[in-house]
Amino acid sequence: MRKKLAAIGNSFGIIIERPILDLLDIDRETELEVTTDGVGLTIRPVRADRQARVREAAGRMMEAHDGTLRKLAE
Repeated sequence: MRKKLAAIGNSFGIIIERPILDLLDIDRETELEVTTDGVGLTIRPVRADRQARVREAAGRMMEAHDGTLRKLAE
């Protein structure tokens, strides 16, 4: 599928059709993560379970490396 950007104020946006939104269970309130590899864009819905896993992993990392992180912060 090819798309063109639409002007939205001083910015640009892309219109995502309803069938795609329904397939991915995305609505107006869904937080989207936008990343790039320097060549293209990836847009993904942020799911609560993913956020929780990331939070848990960050907590384990901070706990395991607490001393080092505190020294770096000084």
